[in-house]
Amino acid sequence: MDKPFVYGATVSGDNFTDRVKETKHISMNFNAGMNTILIAQRRQGKTSLINKVKDYVNSSEIYVISLDIYDCRSEYDFYERFASSIIKATAGKIEQVSRVVADFLGRVTPKISISPDLSSDFSLSLGISPKSINPEDVLNLPERIADKKGIHIVICIDEFQQIGEFPDSLTVQKKMRSAWQLHKNVSYCLYGSKKHLMEKLFQNKSMPFFQFGDMIFLERISTVDWVNYICSRFKAFDKSISKEYARYICEKVENYSSYVQQYAWNVMVEAGDVVSEEDLIEGYNALIKQTSALFLAQISNLSSYQMNFLRAISAGIHSGFSSQGILEDYRLGTKSNIARLQISLVDKELVEKIGKECFFADPVLKVWFQKEYCRYC
Repeated sequence: MDKPFVYGATVSGDNFTDRVKETKHISMNFNAGMNTILIAQRRQGKTSLINKVKDYVNSSEIYVISLDIYDCRSEYDFYERFASSIIKATAGKIEQVSRVVADFLGRVTPKISISPDLSSDFSLSLGISPKSINPEDVLNLPERIADKKGIHIVICIDEFQQIGEFPDSLTVQKKMRSAWQLHKNVSYCLYGSKKHLMEKLFQNKSMPFFQFGDMIFLERISTVDWVNYICSRFKAFDKSISKEYARYICEKVENYSSYVQQYAWNVMVEAGDVVSEEDLIEGYNALIKQTSALFLAQISNLSSYQMNFLRAISAGIHSGFSSQGILEDYRLGTKSNIARLQISLVDKELVEKIGKECFFADPVLKVWFQKEYCRYC
């Protein structure tokens, strides 16, 4: 089914917007065996972009394997996800899985579960643990498979920042870097949804993954490209929106990909044959309502100091928080408290720090917060 706008999920086909330059760049990296680090703010379409490149590049000579490690909580959770994803993708047929595991992972005993609807999909559990296998054997698994098959493998790992949360994370990262930097037939594309944590992993000279690959910072899609996209999607569904109104939609949500799609859909729902100013207002009000439960959950456990810090940002204060006047006006505590507040709110992805200035990380959250908590600020 052709959908006019897609949000809250990866997009493809007509719902994928622009990214021509980035698609070409990453495709060339994959074809050349270059490691790629993709860093961007949340909701900028990283996963959709990688999926698009994957469709371009996948061939009999290049295998692109994707895995998401969001729910991995430890080193061996990662090894299980890493190894099972690679074996499923390279074994070819379900009947060959046990043979591949025996050839490359020795003592590990696979457990295969076939989908009840008898589709071709299946789940694979390897039971990887410290007693069953050496970490280096798992980390070198794709290189050994690629070498034997005479292929190149590109491994795309989503939510890679999660490794920074593992117990003894630095040791784990050293193991990964030590193994992966020697691979000749395998390259890696590492990306995630927490920009500040990804930057910490790859831009800090003291970290194992410093200068591991080609670092690409994914910018927001331009207003011009968004306007053309929005107008074309309305036209495809027999509705009309002016370029002025299309520009208003993307600028209202600061060109955040997911929000542009969601807001545009809300407007389409409200509109008749031609979009009116009232449709824009009602569409945005609907967006605020749709996100309010999420935002409420995000701030529900904030301290009074953290809430006051957000109130200060809402009032247009982006720096100088330790000045006596701001400390007193917004009840932020002592000067030494400011650094802790900034770190905690950045970690919660409520605040983004650009240089020495702090801003709301989410443009819709900013409007919602001002409406709900700053009426009398």
